[in-house]
Amino acid sequence: MTKTMDVLRYATVAAVLLAGSCAAPYNDLDARSNDGAINHPITVEPRYEAIKLPFSAPAAGLLPDDTAKFSAFVADYLEHGDGAISITAPSGPSSGAAIGYFAERLASLGVPRGRIMVGSRDSANGDTRVEIGYIGYSAHTDPCGDWSTSVADTASNLSTPNFGCAVQHNIAAMVSDPRDLVAPRATDPSDASRRATVLGKYEKGQTTAADKTADQTAKVSDVGN
Repeated sequence: MTKTMDVLRYATVAAVLLAGSCAAPYNDLDARSNDGAINHPITVEPRYEAIKLPFSAPAAGLLPDDTAKFSAFVADYLEHGDGAISITAPSGPSSGAAIGYFAERLASLGVPRGRIMVGSRDSANGDTRVEIGYIGYSAHTDPCGDWSTSVADTASNLSTPNFGCAVQHNIAAMVSDPRDLVAPRATDPSDASRRATVLGKYEKGQTTAADKTADQTAKVSDVGN
């Protein structure tokens, strides 16, 4: 009986050692996760966006092509920009006129005047164009294509190194404002007039829901009726 128990003890110890030797390489050496967002994190970085436009006089304005470029640039700033937008004109007699012209154009396109910064630069290099710039943000992740691990190797029960990379690239490319990946946006202020209307109706015992018109009602299907 003693010999039988000894044999069972040895067999048990050997089985534990064998199991440990099989699991150790994957647990200790392979740090990959089954979450693609962890394997391929998205990096959000600031970038400087700028456009340079020729300017002669306020009365002359901009050429049609330059006007279209300027409007598109400002629209991109209003959607993706962060902080102020700058106007930098070559130093000289017409510097003030150029700055004033573009500042008014920015304001007319919806840029708050408090977010417009102005300045001048040395034009010794011969560049007489006016530069408008702002800080935006871009999102990106590491390049995909790491097929160093065979997809048929499932002993570790872990995903391949390339797992989730394409999804992360798509998210980085489609996100409207990369800053949303870093922190949530602040809550918009409440509508005080709507709040007063709802509370007034509630105190009078009236329904507080908004009235619906006939074109706002619909049904999915008549099947089965």
